[in-house]
Amino acid sequence: MKLSEKDMLENMFKMQQRLNDETNGEGWESGYNKYGKIISWKRCIYMECAELIDSFSWKHWKSIKAEPNWQNIQIEVIDIWHFVMSLALEEYHSKKLGGADKIIQYILDNKSFKMFCKEPKKTDSAEQMEIINQVERVIHITSGVDSDIFEKIISEYFTVAYNCGLNIYSLYKVYIGKNVLNGFRQDNGYKEGSYKKVWGDVEDNVVMNKIINKTPAITPEALYKSLEEEYKKVS
Repeated sequence: MKLSEKDMLENMFKMQQRLNDETNGEGWESGYNKYGKIISWKRCIYMECAELIDSFSWKHWKSIKAEPNWQNIQIEVIDIWHFVMSLALEEYHSKKLGGADKIIQYILDNKSFKMFCKEPKKTDSAEQMEIINQVERVIHITSGVDSDIFEKIISEYFTVAYNCGLNIYSLYKVYIGKNVLNGFRQDNGYKEGSYKKVWGDVEDNVVMNKIINKTPAITPEALYKSLEEEYKKVS
């Protein structure tokens, strides 16, 4: 049965809430994790945006004819989505605006999200500088002092994601994969620094992506088991 856009958003927000609860401890919406360390979702977003920009061939002095790494670009866009959702959950909680249901309704009503629900756009290397400009607008918003961030970046985010070749269906598929991978990392020493992010000669992101592309209907439980099997080979 095909999920609706609302179903997909509800599933992703539930998974993000659970991941944040497990990683940071319940009550992280106050801005601190269970160890008393400050959480800055804004910083998470603009640092991931910088990584996203680095996946484009923007350097005028190096590999000037290189093609953008679209696969890695899409993974970085989805990494940013984790933090956008987390920022929204924190903002709505701290300002007593409601829970995930209110956030989801706001997204469903957003014009950029409605475009994002259409067929994915074919990526175009000629547009990479315009996409970088769009990403930099997200950085500008999240690096400022304004406290009302989520509703200001949501349109920009979905515009970037759409121009990078994603739509709600591909975002959902890879988000599920990254959510499971993030949980796997935490379970295997990521916080303590003992986790190996490079498996053989590729990053775990690439391994995860290969698994979900090979088995599109894979369940989160089956994906976790497959990651365990692959990680044993490099541990």
